[in-house]
Amino acid sequence: MKRVAVHARVSTTEQTCDNQLRDLRDYCRARSWEQVTEFVDAGISGTKERRPALDKLMVEVKARRVDVVVVAAFDRVKRSVRHLVGVLELFRRLGVDFIWLREQIDTASPLGAAVFTIIAAIAQLGRSLIVERVKAGLRRARAERKRLGRPRLRVDVRRLESVASRGLPVRIAARELGVSPSSYLRLVRAHIERDARAEVATHA
Repeated sequence: MKRVAVHARVSTTEQTCDNQLRDLRDYCRARSWEQVTEFVDAGISGTKERRPALDKLMVEVKARRVDVVVVAAFDRVKRSVRHLVGVLELFRRLGVDFIWLREQIDTASPLGAAVFTIIAAIAQLGRSLIVERVKAGLRRARAERKRLGRPRLRVDVRRLESVASRGLPVRIAARELGVSPSSYLRLVRAHIERDARAEVATHA
């Protein structure tokens, strides 16, 4: 038996989801779907990041407790084009059918499968463009001889030796030097290794 989730949303409290819900219920009845859960966001703008009902629906989808998602129109779901692409890609990956009534698209149909393919291609193109921009930035930085990565920590050696020789707890010693505990340990280790190399060179 198909586990179906329907989602309806209106942007203001003066509006009602009744029309959307009626169409959604009629559609589910026509498909003989009985296990239907309704998720309704009333008075929630389409641009808001948090939508309680939609967020709960997505939790159910990710937990694989939903087989089909039905909405009145795709703009009832999307926060942005990027968000819609992410939602559709997630549904495709989890094998969840997505139906939006106004556009008459069912991703379980051949046309819907084509939509999924297009969405996946768009998502991949977006990722590829980001990777290419990062690589181009790195190439430019190397060409301009800019230092890549985090700047190297610079701590006065005598101050480091003084703090380290007092046997303080790592967190307190790090605080005195103004660095993180992990950076303090890295500095101490590097200092010890440097001294060891110098000692070996002296006796070589």
